[in-house]
Amino acid sequence: MSLTKALFSKKIFLVNLVLIGIMIGFVAAFSIFAGGGSGNGRALAYAQSAPPSPSVSQAIEQAGALQTAFNYVAETVLPSVVELSVIGSSSVPQSGEFPWRFFFGDPELAPEERQVPPQRQEQGLGSGVIVRRAGDKVYVLTNNHVIAGATSITLKLYDEREFKASVVGTDERKDLAIVVFDTKDQDIRVATLGNSDALKVGDWAIAIGSPFGLFSSVTTGIVSAIGRDGGPQGNINDFIQTDAAINRGNSGGALANIRGEIIGINTWIASNTGGSIGLGFSIPINNAKRVIDDLISRGSVRYGWLGVLLGTLERTSLSELGISDRRGAFIGHVFTDGPAGKAGLRSGDFVLSIDGRSVANVDQLVRIVGDLAPGSRPVFSIIREAKKLDVQVRIEERDESSAADYSKLWPGLEVLALTPEHIEAQKLAKNQKGVTIGSIIARSPSAFLSLRAGDVITAVNGAKVSSVGDFYRLINDPKATKIQFEVYRAGQKLDTLALVRK
Repeated sequence: MSLTKALFSKKIFLVNLVLIGIMIGFVAAFSIFAGGGSGNGRALAYAQSAPPSPSVSQAIEQAGALQTAFNYVAETVLPSVVELSVIGSSSVPQSGEFPWRFFFGDPELAPEERQVPPQRQEQGLGSGVIVRRAGDKVYVLTNNHVIAGATSITLKLYDEREFKASVVGTDERKDLAIVVFDTKDQDIRVATLGNSDALKVGDWAIAIGSPFGLFSSVTTGIVSAIGRDGGPQGNINDFIQTDAAINRGNSGGALANIRGEIIGINTWIASNTGGSIGLGFSIPINNAKRVIDDLISRGSVRYGWLGVLLGTLERTSLSELGISDRRGAFIGHVFTDGPAGKAGLRSGDFVLSIDGRSVANVDQLVRIVGDLAPGSRPVFSIIREAKKLDVQVRIEERDESSAADYSKLWPGLEVLALTPEHIEAQKLAKNQKGVTIGSIIARSPSAFLSLRAGDVITAVNGAKVSSVGDFYRLINDPKATKIQFEVYRAGQKLDTLALVRK
C-alpha cells in the first residue's frame, strides 16, 4: 500500500480524529481556566493590600520623620560616648543588698550610720562623654563612683579604638569626675553640651552608654520630672528623672535631647530589682559645666561656703516664726566665724531668695551657694522676726575642716513648737509654755551643757520663752554675752551652765 493510501485509510483517519479531539479539549480547558482567573478580579483584589488612606500615610510619614530624628541623635552622640573599663578597689556588697546600693549607698541612712564595707580588687564598667579637647589631650566627663579607687582605666571609643586613661580630678559632692587620654587622631568627636535649664517635662530623652557591658546602647524615653532631690550619698544635684532605660554600666553616659545635645549625665536608678523599672536619674549638664572647667584647670572644684547648717521645720514652728506658707530654707545654726556669721545672718533666719533667685527648699539653697564663686557678694532676702530683710554676704571657699568644726556652731540645738502632742507625750501641764528640743548637734556648744532631745526650754537668761520666735530672738540678742537656759525635764526644773558667746 502506498503512503498516500495509508494516510487516508479508515484506521489512520480515526486515529487522527481522536488526536485532534484531544488537542481541542486541551485548548478549551486552558481557555476556560484562563478566562475564569481573569474574570474573578474580585478575588485577586481582596488578596492585595488596600492602599493606605491619606491620614494613615501622613501618620507613617510623621513616624518616619521621628525615626530619622532618632537616627540623627544616635549618629551624632554615639561617637562622643565612651566605655570605661576600670580596675581598682571597690566595696563588696553586703548580704541582701541590691546592686545599686553597692554602687550608690543607701540614701536613707545618715553618714555616721553607713557601714564601711570591705574592699577588694575587681573590674568595674561605666560610661563617659567626651567634653573637651586641648591639643593631644581629650577630656571625658563621667561619674566619680565609676572611677573611684581606680588603678587602671581603659577607654573604648565607638569605633572600638582603645586608650589608657588617667584621672584628672573628682567632685564627690556632685558625683562627677574628669579622665583624660592622649591621641594624635583628629577624628575624635567632642559632644555638644545643651542647656538643661530649658528642659520641660515630656521632652524626649535618649540615654546612651554601655549597660551591662552592651557596648554603645541607645534607649529612648521622656523627661519624667526635673528638679528631683535626694540623690544617694549626699549628692547635691537636682536630678532629671527619665523613663529611658538606664542600667548598671550606663553611669557616666549621656542623656541627650532630640537635637543631639547632651542634657545630662546618667548616674543612678531607683529599683527593687537592680535593673531599670523606668526610674532613672541624670545630673543636669548645667550642674556639670563649672565642674568641667574647674577640674580641667585646677584638678579640684571650688565650692562657695556660707557657714550655716540648714534645717526643716514643721508648719507650727514656722508659724511661730512669722512664716506661713512660704517656700525657702531655714537656717538652724550659724558658724560664728563663717561668712554668714560675719555678715549678720542668724540662726532662726528664713531664706527666701539669693540675688533674686527664689529658694524653694534646703537642697536648692545648698546648690545655689555651692555654685557661687568665692569672693562674690550675693544678697540674701530673709525673714527675721516676721520682717523681711536683705543681707549681703561675702562668700568664702568651702574648707572641709572649717565646715566640720562644730565647736563654733551656734546654737547647736534645734527647737520645735510645744504642741499638745508633745505636752501629752511628756505628761506636762496643759498650760506649759516653752519650746521642746528636737535634737542636739554633737560637739557643739549646746552639747556640752548635757541638754537632751525632749527637754523643754522655758526661759533664756531669765526671760520666759513662749514660742520658737521668742527662743531665737533671745539667743541672738547682741547685748547678751552669756546664754543660760531654764529647762524642764521629767518634772524637774533645771538651770544650765552659761554659754559664753564667742
